Amino acid sequence: MEPIDPIHLSEPGLVVLDITAADEATVHAAAEQLDRHWATSGALRVRRVPGDPGVTARLYADVRR
Repeated sequence: MEPIDPIHLSEPGLVVLDITAADEATVHAAAEQLDRHWATSGALRVRRVPGDPGVTARLYADVRR
């Protein structure tokens, strides 16, 4: 994953979440649940690292909502 951009944490209530799961469907299901509670960055770019188990995606959220 790329480094976290300081603008994504520029004030209280903003978070960066890295989600790791066995498959893409699970990552997307988790993101949908988080989106029901917080304002999130929405569509995820899922990554698979050869040799590492599962897939990972980064989500940005505003938990003040």
